[in-house]
Amino acid sequence: MDLCALTATDLLDGYRKHEISPVEVTRAVLECIERLNPVLNAFNLVSDRALEEAKASEARWKSGQTKGLLDGVPVSIKDIILTKGWPTLRGSKTIDPKGPWNDDAPATARLKEHGAVIVGKTTTPEFGWKGVTDSALTGITRNPWNPAKTPGGSSGGAAAALASGMGALAVGTDGGGSIRIPCSFTGLFGLKASFGRVPAWPLSPFGTVAHVGPMTRSVADAALMLNVLAQPDARDWHALPYDARDWRTGLDQGVSGLRIAYSPDLGYASVDAEVAALVRKAVDVFRDLGAKVEEKHPGFENPDAIFRVHWFTGATALVKTIPAEKRKLIDPGLLEVAEEGARISSAELMDAHMKRGALGTHMNLFHRDYDLLVTPTLAVAAFDVGQEFPPGKKRWIDWTPFSFPFNLTQQPAASIPCGVTKAGLPVGLHLVGPRYADDLVLRAARAFETARPILMPDLSKLKKPT
Repeated sequence: MDLCALTATDLLDGYRKHEISPVEVTRAVLECIERLNPVLNAFNLVSDRALEEAKASEARWKSGQTKGLLDGVPVSIKDIILTKGWPTLRGSKTIDPKGPWNDDAPATARLKEHGAVIVGKTTTPEFGWKGVTDSALTGITRNPWNPAKTPGGSSGGAAAALASGMGALAVGTDGGGSIRIPCSFTGLFGLKASFGRVPAWPLSPFGTVAHVGPMTRSVADAALMLNVLAQPDARDWHALPYDARDWRTGLDQGVSGLRIAYSPDLGYASVDAEVAALVRKAVDVFRDLGAKVEEKHPGFENPDAIFRVHWFTGATALVKTIPAEKRKLIDPGLLEVAEEGARISSAELMDAHMKRGALGTHMNLFHRDYDLLVTPTLAVAAFDVGQEFPPGKKRWIDWTPFSFPFNLTQQPAASIPCGVTKAGLPVGLHLVGPRYADDLVLRAARAFETARPILMPDLSKLKKPT
């Protein structure tokens, strides 16, 4: 049995039956990290307390007094999210590792309360600003399906860890696709829940487009993880009222009768032909499962100009918080974006806020007729490491046309793998639900997963390209 390939749900079942133990699982994961992290560079910090936490979990399982929903499950935390006692460097040389580091972010606190074994912090581009994972601080993070390719970003370390067995669950953030991009590139399931569903603190420098959420190897694991992450935290002023439901309830109700709009390109995006063909074929799964699928664009114009105003002004505000003498250490691309943001006027910013509201209203109205919108997750499959964008594109926004619009609208959206290219690289299917209908997105993803199970890459020949 490969303990590192088991889902969190499988692990918990094994703990419950006393067939496996948190200690042997954690030891296997740490050995996997020791073996594969030099190749993939998924972790920038590995816990020296994980085995101790696993032993405490094992004692709780033996005594029948488990701590919560994830007791003994190995989890990683993206190094954007605060963890008490560990530096949160956000991929930046501008942050002093000495801290102090006195706080757990809401996600970290909830995972600890539920007994999860936090095995380390995963890599991110500087302040999570782009859609690939490399930085001057931590170097290049690589894709387990092909280490010459990027795992995407900004939660690329989380995805590389999860897809290679270095932990059963991962916490990511998504300010324009940063959960869904790497999940698409590495063949995982990732959910950007409705904004405010998962409490976040402190607020991202990029404001109310940024979400925190689960990255997993099964839909059931994401629902289980959402039960933990969505618990209330008074520090998040933007959080939704707490919904105490079990997000696993109704997962297997299927999609029969659901009205699904399938948009291959949102009416304006340029999509790689092989990606488009795999997604089109995958949509037939929903028809076979009884959904009413109609090819239909949601009917809005490309909102990249609206998003750029939000993102670029966020970058400007972020850079202003960094002492002038340290700014020379910042990723040049982030500085360029911040400079563009500095040229945006207050009137332009207000106009973008109004247009964002109009886009949200438009999608509210669209979902009166359609339960779900389905698109490709990304316009391309994974490209070479060390590049910010594939050939012919500029900035990460240009090759992620399907992800960032739904950060603007704050809708729940998920990526689930739907096939691989001829080059053996995963492609993601993007499921978008009405605002607050996280359960519907999970249910549809679970239905798809029953027909197309999520697969892990072959790691037997994994080695760093020369």
